Amino acid sequence: MAVKIGISLIAWQNDDLPELTKDYTTEGAMEDAARIGYSGVERGRRMPTDTEGLRTYLDEYGVALCGGWCSANLMVSTVEQEKEAIAEQVEQFAALNAPCIVYAECSNTIQGAMGVPVSTRPKLTRDEVLAYAAKLSELAKWSEGQGVKLAYHHHMGAMVQDAEDIDWLMEGSSPELGLLYDTGHLHFAGADPVAVLDKWAHRVHHVHYKDVRQPVLDQIHANDASFLDAVAGGAFTVPGDPDGCIDFDAVTAKLKAMDYAGWIVVEAEQDPARAAPDTYSKMGYDYILAACAKAGLVVTK
Repeated sequence: MAVKIGISLIAWQNDDLPELTKDYTTEGAMEDAARIGYSGVERGRRMPTDTEGLRTYLDEYGVALCGGWCSANLMVSTVEQEKEAIAEQVEQFAALNAPCIVYAECSNTIQGAMGVPVSTRPKLTRDEVLAYAAKLSELAKWSEGQGVKLAYHHHMGAMVQDAEDIDWLMEGSSPELGLLYDTGHLHFAGADPVAVLDKWAHRVHHVHYKDVRQPVLDQIHANDASFLDAVAGGAFTVPGDPDGCIDFDAVTAKLKAMDYAGWIVVEAEQDPARAAPDTYSKMGYDYILAACAKAGLVVTK
């Protein structure tokens, strides 16, 4: 079994805090990512939106489409309405052989609200999550039938954020729904990343490697600050940064043990004035290569 290494361009092109990255272009980000050695990139908002235009754009830099964000509204929509809303993205991702759509409920999230404490995020009951999961299963079955897996992204500030939320969502949904496993969001939420991986390895379809600077996170919690405050303050970083606190060797060893064969994607939104995107992205890439070699996990292009 083998993995591929991809990256989200959020370090160069932050859509939530565009002022942070206003001096960086998508073209420059693509050039950096390809030069470093990344095999794929997740779709960004500033890339071409039409399928053939996006295909040409990716081919120009020699990278694949390794996923992409979808702002979901299934909590407030019917399954049929949501199918219609995401049909174009599903069709495009199928045509471009993307491994999944990164699906995250955004109808009630506070993740994009500066100044709104992450502690005030919507917390649903188990029954509410189970009811949502039943709807989500229908959508995931439909999307898989179109050729694209839905990988659900637990996210800070969202209704599926911590280990308990993930347990309920996975328990209530069918196997067609995959799980996007994000180390940084799990740690931020107070979960044990390895324990979550142990429990839900059979549902993990896509992986984000994101590290956390613990002193910054402690300050965010102490000040009851927002998710965007955490981003701007430097809570996140790439694997391999000595300031990070997550044990990626343990995570990578678990991926090897479970025969994971998907993408490992570096996703670490940072202020480029503090952390040069090309420097830190290379740091993340080199670290993952070394961690995979240590774990016996083969990396392929």
